[in-house]
Amino acid sequence: MSELIYRLLTKNFNQIDPGSIDDYVTRGGYLSLKKALKMKDMEIIDEIKASGLKGRGGAAFPTGLKMEAVKMAEGSPKYIICNADEGEPGNFKDRYLMENDPHQVIEGMVICAIATGIRFGYIFIRGEYVKSQKIMETALEQARGKGFLGENILNTGFNFDIDIYTGAGSYVCGEEFALLVTIEGKSGRATYKPPFPTTMGLYDKPTQINNVETFCTIPHIIELGGTGFGKIGTASSKGTKLVCLSGNVKRPGLYEVPFGTTVRQVIYDLGGGVPNNRTIKMVQLGGASGPILPDEMLDVAIDFDEMRKNDLTFGSGAIIVMDERIDVLDILKRIVQFFHHESCGKCTPCREGLTQLLILIDRFIEGTASMQDLSLMNILMDTMTNSSICGLGQAAPTAVRKALEYFPEEFTSRISNHVAAAM
Repeated sequence: MSELIYRLLTKNFNQIDPGSIDDYVTRGGYLSLKKALKMKDMEIIDEIKASGLKGRGGAAFPTGLKMEAVKMAEGSPKYIICNADEGEPGNFKDRYLMENDPHQVIEGMVICAIATGIRFGYIFIRGEYVKSQKIMETALEQARGKGFLGENILNTGFNFDIDIYTGAGSYVCGEEFALLVTIEGKSGRATYKPPFPTTMGLYDKPTQINNVETFCTIPHIIELGGTGFGKIGTASSKGTKLVCLSGNVKRPGLYEVPFGTTVRQVIYDLGGGVPNNRTIKMVQLGGASGPILPDEMLDVAIDFDEMRKNDLTFGSGAIIVMDERIDVLDILKRIVQFFHHESCGKCTPCREGLTQLLILIDRFIEGTASMQDLSLMNILMDTMTNSSICGLGQAAPTAVRKALEYFPEEFTSRISNHVAAAM
């Protein structure tokens, strides 16, 4: 097990008191910030680009390019936002990071602010994460008290501060545009793009948005150097990945592994496999909006290119294991019900599409579906994926689509013989 775990972002877990900045400093905390304050802004960005770091929120966009785009964008003031609105079912890594090593988040944000010339930022924390909010508030106060945050940071003349914004419990606010308008005091609904946040974000000003895990990685890149960090992982996916393992496994929890580790290794070598020697029916990657795959595909590597080649995504890093006892269609219905409940209702493909998708799934569950319903389901999912405004509607049918691909018998076996014969 130990060979698979690579402690980088989690090295301070259970080693420090998250409420003590002194503990963090004793273990090397804020040394990367001190180093960054002596570097030129483009030197910092070049190190991030050399590291090959890609966003850990699911989109996997190169972080260095995003930083450079914000720095070069016209408009002032500019903003940094840490997206900690972790509402995707199956994910809990950002909560663990904030609650076990809060200063790591802050240090990463300050370093990014130095590189991009930004003077103010927000941490947008999920409303249900009350403990995370309290811990981060304490950490921000401590960082200001020690001179790592606020006016004249470490007597360098650089000013940067952070405020916390608490979400109101809406899943869609994890989408970056809905998050932005929420901070502005508007209804949390997605908007059309382009323009993108790097040029027109918060209050129509250039804005850098990354999730908690991405910001936590920044201090380690400055410490190791972009090239040194790039030695961890694979050619296309550098560094480590936090994996949230849950479901029918013996040892669920948060694991940090180098990119290139397979899904099967996480489940069996780290998670201990399925209890009572049951077999795996399917595994969902990334959370509710992610793809599902059968047991025979579990040797796929946690690697951006490898996932793409297999028409898969890893999202924020969840692995949800479901054994032989589950009913595939029952799981799919629960997933679609979740998205139906969380849809902001702004665009027709998502709002109406999810309603109709639930009706079709019920027909298969009840055994009254026809082959025509199967065809209609595919057309409906294509429409939602291609024309919904934001990622909620675009990704909502993913699990159903992959179930049709890998478990077609779950649908065809429930088509009514009477209806089929009539056709």
